[in-house]
Amino acid sequence: MNLRGPSEEVREACGVFGIYTPGMDVARLTFFGLYALQHRGQESAGIASSDGKAAYTYRGMGLVAQVFHEDNLRPLKGHLAIGHNRYSTTGSSHVRNAQPYLIETIDGPLGIAHNGNLTNALELRQMLLERGVGLYTTTDSEIIVQMLAAPPEVWTGDHGPSNGHHEDDPWIHRIRAFMKLAHGAYSLTILTRDAIYAVRDPLGLRPLCLGELDGGHVVASESCALLTIGARYLREVRPGEIIRLDRQGITSIVGHTSRRNALCVFEYVYFARPDSWLEDQVVHTVRQRLGQQLAREAPADADIVVGVPDSAIPAAIGYSRESGFPYTEGLTKNRYIGRTFIQPNDHLRQLGVNLKYNPLTANLQGQRVVMVDDSIVRGNTAGPLVQLLRDGGAAEVHMRVSSPPVRHPCFMGVDMATHNELIAHNMDVEQIRQKIGADSLHYLSHEGMLQAVREGIKDERRGHCSACFSGDYPLTIPEWLFRDDREKLIFEASWGS
Repeated sequence: MNLRGPSEEVREACGVFGIYTPGMDVARLTFFGLYALQHRGQESAGIASSDGKAAYTYRGMGLVAQVFHEDNLRPLKGHLAIGHNRYSTTGSSHVRNAQPYLIETIDGPLGIAHNGNLTNALELRQMLLERGVGLYTTTDSEIIVQMLAAPPEVWTGDHGPSNGHHEDDPWIHRIRAFMKLAHGAYSLTILTRDAIYAVRDPLGLRPLCLGELDGGHVVASESCALLTIGARYLREVRPGEIIRLDRQGITSIVGHTSRRNALCVFEYVYFARPDSWLEDQVVHTVRQRLGQQLAREAPADADIVVGVPDSAIPAAIGYSRESGFPYTEGLTKNRYIGRTFIQPNDHLRQLGVNLKYNPLTANLQGQRVVMVDDSIVRGNTAGPLVQLLRDGGAAEVHMRVSSPPVRHPCFMGVDMATHNELIAHNMDVEQIRQKIGADSLHYLSHEGMLQAVREGIKDERRGHCSACFSGDYPLTIPEWLFRDDREKLIFEASWGS
């Protein structure tokens, strides 16, 4: 949920990590796993660990390398740990909202790292408050940890396991009960005294994968985190699956299932790192296919193709291959400048584009340029980028976007802005072209995007959420989530208003 000021780019869903590796420095491995997932959250970072006797945690605001150092990693003892990178979706930017959350329960320590958003968070929050549970934050992640902390009968009235399996594990019963009540997106890593649990929502909206490392096991939002620490990728956590990692290895349990799958298609367009695997295909390859399809649908009379660094580069390469126009660098990126959406207003944000990119004049002089970007959300940076190419000597700038127009907000863990802030919700393509100053503008079609994404998927049952483009949400979205005052509603739930 977008509860903060407007920004041009979409804020990533968070990154989660979990590891069970006896005899290894799990805090250090978690640090490097989070470092590999830094692109998914640059606001805060945290790690919680357990040695089988007690649990330890450290959280802070900033990048992973800013939050952690040798002195605060050293006390995070144990052989199992979870970690989290965060962008605020539900809940403001404050250290109290940083994850993982770690509390003490009747069954020992409980830590939660959450990627996603619960669409019925207001209803669940009210349920907790009515049962006397005190809440410290406005995040739906705190709702999850509090629901898992109590026996399931507190919420469901169910006094026994749903079947005869895993009766000796109270956490499985609690997780299942939570999954029955929770709606929306959640990929979770859960820490207890003796085990790590990985949980993915029944629709599979947010990614989560499983790996193996020196006799132990690892779970992470993306496979790039596994490879960074030397783990071997095994598979994705299935939608609706609960995985337990402990001394017995991997235990897979059916949590709560759905008739459809709906992985966020924006993971392919923008979020995921290009070297990650999603649905058994490399993200970089899919992005090239998006660019190739874009070239077929929207050819241009041009001399060169350039991509907006970094996420649009694979699509630009694909466009170049299909069109026959040579690919070259047209914009050089200052990799030490933060992403432009951290700027607090439009004026500073547009200055941020100039700080972040510079035109490569030698490549652009007198050229008719196709500039490929992965998306246009609010339209605040597209215009300055077009102007940068013109300032660098480009004779023409033809903008091509490797995804459809973003017309609808996301409520499943992505800060996608409101209807009023989305340029494509309020303008047609020609109006947007005029606003950004391009000689031509074309988007990839919705059908073309899905065709390119699904070309490499063998399982026909796989499905995708593309609601930000189509407005077709994979689950019912409560009316209150569309309101601009939804954060106020969350606070009012504290007083039963």
